[in-house]
Amino acid sequence: MTPVMVATMVVCFALTVSVAVSIGLASIVGIHASNANMLISVKEMFNAINKFPLAAIPFFILAGNLMETGGISRRLVEFAKSLVGGVQGGLPMTCVLTCMIFAAVSGSSVATTFAIGAILIPALIKHGYPTSYAAALQATSAELGVIIPPSIPLILYGVSAEVSIGELFIAGFGPGILISLALMGFVYIYCKVKGLGKNDGDGRLGVGIATWRAGWALLMPVIILGGIYGGIFTPTEASAVAVLYALVVGLLIYREIKPQQLYAVLRKSVISSSVIMFIIANAGLFAFLITRAGVPEAIGHWLEAVLKSPAMFLLGVNAALFIIGMFIETSAAIIVLAPILAPVAQHFGIDPVHFGLVMVVNLALGMITPPFGVNLFAACTVARISLDRMVAHLIPFVLVILACLMVITYVPGISLGLRDLVYAK
Repeated sequence: MTPVMVATMVVCFALTVSVAVSIGLASIVGIHASNANMLISVKEMFNAINKFPLAAIPFFILAGNLMETGGISRRLVEFAKSLVGGVQGGLPMTCVLTCMIFAAVSGSSVATTFAIGAILIPALIKHGYPTSYAAALQATSAELGVIIPPSIPLILYGVSAEVSIGELFIAGFGPGILISLALMGFVYIYCKVKGLGKNDGDGRLGVGIATWRAGWALLMPVIILGGIYGGIFTPTEASAVAVLYALVVGLLIYREIKPQQLYAVLRKSVISSSVIMFIIANAGLFAFLITRAGVPEAIGHWLEAVLKSPAMFLLGVNAALFIIGMFIETSAAIIVLAPILAPVAQHFGIDPVHFGLVMVVNLALGMITPPFGVNLFAACTVARISLDRMVAHLIPFVLVILACLMVITYVPGISLGLRDLVYAK
């Protein structure tokens, strides 16, 4: 059964069939080849999405879209620019910092790309940065949306590997801040070397004024994250609170959301959520079938035999995940691979929370690597350029993230330090 499923999926990928349909079709072919009851497909697809934590996904997507429409994202840009925009290269640094703050509410890298990119990509171009550089920077910075909590991929990993989502969220801060600082340092040096961004401070507001204007926007991540770690509500309930807060601020305080715009915002959110949930349903069926066939156990024994130490295991997994992430959507890859790899990681003595961060950071690279990087296509749409024009500027950013990934992989304290402090056993 398994060879037939894998062959079907590879053929579908080669024919550029969408990832969700490819996984689902491969699963149906596998059921047929094993002469099992086809009703299994309906049952397992329903079971895959019939999980309370997954309710956070549509809510966080809706919250991100409301933030974009309601003026919250623009005020966050003004605030970030007031902090770092006064130095040479301050505008690219503003892009990274804004994405980090926005990620603390949206949970989605694609939502971050559209919401922040619509403001900063034109601003970067206006200040003399190449269009391809601006698009590559935005696509890379938006990756923080799936690392800084709350994060949709971390929720999926927690559900798939049966790991505490609260612990995963608190562990995401260290890697997220590390990547943010690395990117800001890189763009600062790049602008110094290339002579770009000498006028990035033009139009910059004072810190006090920008903070006052963005006060309600800055309060949003404080309420969401403070509520989660204060035990007031769960991560799933926090997503609903984020929607309510973004709606109230956009409608009643900033008054930038008009009632007639709500239908378009809801429609966009429903479509994005449906795509992710469809992937989860199909990937859940695929994971059930390969687990039933004993594939995870076989892979686990093989990895134990070939990779003799935790360090070698992590290196091998990182290499495999990097390649997989280039071709398979992050959500689908996590749901299929987390139940397989997490138990093996625990066998090697690797904390499942730390392994979850390694896995998510690695697969998030797939969002900014061709041929299927969703952030790249989103940034191309905003910047109105073709993907091939971005590649030259994209490579250095990918190398920076890879360097951070290696540090996160082999220095567990970056992920687990804050977790151990908050969740002291």
